[in-house]
Amino acid sequence: MTDEPLVLGIETSCDETGVGIVRGHTLLADAVASSVDEHARFGGVVPEVASRAHLEAMVPTIQRALKEAGVAASDLDGIAVTAGPGLAGALLVGVAAAKAYAYALGKPLYGVNHLASHICVDQLEHGALPEPTMALLVSGGHSSLLLAPDITTDVRPLGSTIDDAAGEAFDKVARVLGLGFPGGPVVDRYAREGDPSAIRFPRGLTGPRDPVYDFSFSGLKTAVARWVEERRREGKQVPIADVAASFQEAVTDVLTRKAIRACKDNGVDHLMIGGGVAANSRLRSMAEERCADAGIRLRVPRPKLCTDNGAMVAALGAEMVARGRPASDWELPADSSLPVTEPHVPGAGGALDAHTALHAAGHGHTH
Repeated sequence: MTDEPLVLGIETSCDETGVGIVRGHTLLADAVASSVDEHARFGGVVPEVASRAHLEAMVPTIQRALKEAGVAASDLDGIAVTAGPGLAGALLVGVAAAKAYAYALGKPLYGVNHLASHICVDQLEHGALPEPTMALLVSGGHSSLLLAPDITTDVRPLGSTIDDAAGEAFDKVARVLGLGFPGGPVVDRYAREGDPSAIRFPRGLTGPRDPVYDFSFSGLKTAVARWVEERRREGKQVPIADVAASFQEAVTDVLTRKAIRACKDNGVDHLMIGGGVAANSRLRSMAEERCADAGIRLRVPRPKLCTDNGAMVAALGAEMVARGRPASDWELPADSSLPVTEPHVPGAGGALDAHTALHAAGHGHTH
């Protein structure tokens, strides 16, 4: 057990400062400092506010994680950090911090992909990922179907969002209903009291000529807004619980239907669901029902590991170390549009002198 890699992971792609510590597939610490309350009054994440919050939270959150794990920084076998995709300024804070810690401790640095990390976190809950893994990732910024023969080197996009991601649609519908931000948890809560069949909202991209694995939730969001506006214009009360439940049903119906088709078409007998929207209670229950009917094994991490966190970054970093993948170098950039086909950002190789290393640790850059 002790020869498994001990890795610290840093996640700052959006509004959560996450620091996780993992030994192999075992989670030792998962410390999160969220700035969501600072964004609520704006109705969405403000990049500059997020970056400043990361800067303030970084050192205390790392210290809290080390204390929770009961390890010293010198014990670590590597430092992993989200290199992208995400908000450029927010990513820069994490990448610069990871470089500084890796350089000061003399540890290898691993810049990893946010989306691949969301898949890899399931190893902390259910053990090693099957190969290949079929993953449905649903969050505020992404709705993706991914096939991963090797989570450290080979992740293949099958389908993605062509407009609003699922989580984004939840936020916008919550705003229309006056439920506040973030929308996912509050819509889920109201939906439990509503009738999911009360209103038949459209299912985007489910026609015979539509892309099989891509997602579109913009039309659904607009349909909900128009339905609500019409009721208000007529002076009728808006049944918030029924609207929330019917909207949620439309989203989860499309997500699960396409994911199960992807499994069948690609001969994969299991499905992993991750990302913030994977914490949605209806998505979890519908996926369980439909996977059981289709003979597909379902893997979904507990809700806390579905939202952005440092544990998922540490999990992928530990896998990189265990499989002997090359470390990143001190020129590691923060890449806001890092493609999912790049699970990590390997270095060009070769040692750098101390001056160059210190310069890179203090002056991260984007491209």
